[in-house]
Order: sequence, then C-alpha cells, then structure tokens
Amino acid sequence: MSLVTVERIKLFSTRSPWWCMIVALILADGFITLGFLFAPDDVKRDFTPASTQGTYLFGMIVMMAMACLAITTEYRFGTIRTSFLSVPKRIPVLLSKTLVAAVLSAFVGLVSAFVAWGLGYILVPDADLGINTGAEWRAVLGVPLVYALAAVLAVAIGTLVRQSAGALAIVICWPLLLEGIGLAIPKVGEFLSDWGPFSRVSWFLGGDQPGSGPSDAVMSPTWSLLYFAAWAIGLLVIALAVAKKRDA
Repeated sequence: MSLVTVERIKLFSTRSPWWCMIVALILADGFITLGFLFAPDDVKRDFTPASTQGTYLFGMIVMMAMACLAITTEYRFGTIRTSFLSVPKRIPVLLSKTLVAAVLSAFVGLVSAFVAWGLGYILVPDADLGINTGAEWRAVLGVPLVYALAAVLAVAIGTLVRQSAGALAIVICWPLLLEGIGLAIPKVGEFLSDWGPFSRVSWFLGGDQPGSGPSDAVMSPTWSLLYFAAWAIGLLVIALAVAKKRDA
C-alpha cells in the first residue's frame, strides 16, 4: 500500500475532514450568496467572475486548518512515531501527507469556485459573468491552485509548531489579522499589500478586474502566484529539514 493511500485513509478515519469540507463550502459560497441577494442593483450590474470569488478566503482558512490538524494531531497523540518507525525516512511520509491535504483542498476550492460562479450566474442575471478572457478564467480556476498551496503552507506550519493551538492561531491570524487588519495601518499596510503572500495571491485571483485590491506595481498576477508558491514550498522545505533532525 502506497504512502499516499495510507495518509488518505488516516485522514478520513475521522469526521473532521468531512466537516471541514462542508464548512468551507458553506462559508465561501454562503457569504457570496448573501452578496448576490442583498447588494444594490447598481453594484450587481458591475459583478465580474472575479467578484463571485470574493469570499474564497473563508473557505481557504478552513481547509488550512484541516491541513494543519492533519499533522499536529499526529504529534499530539503520538501516532507520528508509528509512522516514522514504519517508514524510517521521514520526508516521504510528510510529503505524502502534504500531497493528500493539498489535493483535497484543491478539490474543495474547485467545487467552491464553480458553485459560487454558478450561483452568481443564476442570482445576478444582469451582470456579465461570462468567462471569456484569461483573467476571468484565472479568477475561477485559480481558486483551487490557491487552496492547494495554502494547504501546503498549513502543513509546513503544523510540522514546525507541532501543537494544534499554536499552529491554528498562525494559519488563522496570518491572513485575517496580519494581512487583513494590518492593511489599514499606514506604511505597514502598503508593505503588506505589496509583499504579503496572501495579499499577493488576492491580486492573482482578482488582478485586471475593477477594484481587485493590491497594486500591480510590484509584480504581475502570475508572479504573485509564484511568490505565494515560493512561500509555501520554502516553508515546507524548512519544515522537512527540521522534522528530519529533531525527535518525533
């Protein structure tokens, strides 16, 4: 049995992944549905495919929490020691866990993105929500890519911190507080808007669209995605190096 299969079975041996997927879809698609229903008519007419993904962050954070718990709970209950005893090389175990979490998050992101777009197409018929340009496709199909990379980032944080409470605090507060509320702080907000990984990935999804957020002055939407990927992969490499050397 491959390591990926083992990690998939371990992940779905509890109910938490199912609940996380359901909650992620409810939050991401539920909040945007409220926007479709209660936004003023003049705002509705200006909706774009990127506008339908305006609440992707809520679902992404839930899937980051799931990915984070996938590793921290193993450290908490000591089952990670069994995995490392069965497969002495730790890196393949952690990479398999990361792959499972990333694929699951990408699937949820894909479903969430197209459900949100479909709801907008139905509930806001006056808006031009046709997906015709590369930027419009990026706004929808970019969501699963972002979800997958965010899951990689969350597994890396969970591997480094190992404690559920601390790791969850980081994955929740980083996008919501540090790069959310932090954008309102003079000068600091400008720096975060330009160089914060979650701010840049927001530009990747909404770039070239009206009111899309962070400026394109620093890097293009494509480079913004690569920048976010560099953060995720870089932290994962550090986490793997640390996990390889320290005691389980």
